[in-house]
Amino acid sequence: MEQMSQEALVLTMGDPAGIGIEIATKAWIARKSEQISPFVLVGDASLIEFQVGKLFSDVAIEIVTSVKQGIECFEGSLPVMDPHQGQTDSEKTLAAIELATNLCQIGAATAMVTNPIQKKRLYDAGFSHPGHTEYLADLTGAPGKAIMMFACPGLKVVPATIHIPLEKVPESISEEQLEYIIRTTIKDLKSRFGKEDPRIVVAGLNPHAGEEGSIGRQELEIIGPLVERLSSEGLHVTGPYPSDSLFHAAARQKYDAAICMYHDQALIPIKTIDFDRGVNVTLGLPIIRTSPDHGTAEDIAGKGIANPASLIAAINMANEMAIRLKETS
Repeated sequence: MEQMSQEALVLTMGDPAGIGIEIATKAWIARKSEQISPFVLVGDASLIEFQVGKLFSDVAIEIVTSVKQGIECFEGSLPVMDPHQGQTDSEKTLAAIELATNLCQIGAATAMVTNPIQKKRLYDAGFSHPGHTEYLADLTGAPGKAIMMFACPGLKVVPATIHIPLEKVPESISEEQLEYIIRTTIKDLKSRFGKEDPRIVVAGLNPHAGEEGSIGRQELEIIGPLVERLSSEGLHVTGPYPSDSLFHAAARQKYDAAICMYHDQALIPIKTIDFDRGVNVTLGLPIIRTSPDHGTAEDIAGKGIANPASLIAAINMANEMAIRLKETS
């Protein structure tokens, strides 16, 4: 296999009660077989040393003070950078995210990969953002709303709405919001995924894409007119399409990303096609950020049985995006 070029990545520990530290260590163990780009694990050193020592007694840890130092020792030991902030687990979780973000902003790291966090625990500690993605947008001063893309080999999907009840989805979809999502997706597909002329398909909201207004009018009044206007500008945007015929193998060959109207419309096909290797990519940020497409999995934390496949895919995708961004800059 051809050796992939490698960038300097930072990886957050995630929620200490979850599987983040375990799968990060497993990714480091697989660094040669998976050709994983060097990374520095950012988080509370005492927590990391305890969990790694409990599950992986033969893994050497080196506490580092810079990404450069961490990359230099990556071959022989798992590099850990401690923010030295926070008293509670929630504070330590956020401190790791903040340090990793800063390292990317100042150019010390080329991309960040975030392990899952437990939002309810953070909310109880006073966390005010809806989620990880919105927090990163705030930290980086992103000019617009950050967008979640979910990707696996063969499919990329972008939900226009995320964690809201289904009954609120229709009222949450606007032409302005959809236009921003589509344009941001096109921009990042060009700069970070190497797509010169991204092909975008847009799913309908209603069954059969509204069937000419007989099952809902969002396709006629919002989605369709927007797609027509963007297409008239020369953008490769088509739709709206019935979502039940958008994700089979033949259909997926005809586009680079699908814009979906709600969470499950986007996530069900991704998790059906490749449950273990799905990656969450944040679009619209001034830095590169990916994350495994799963939660903290506290029910199996500490047992040594967590699957690192999605994290490894997230690390490799972040590395590929960093390389492409450098080439197009």
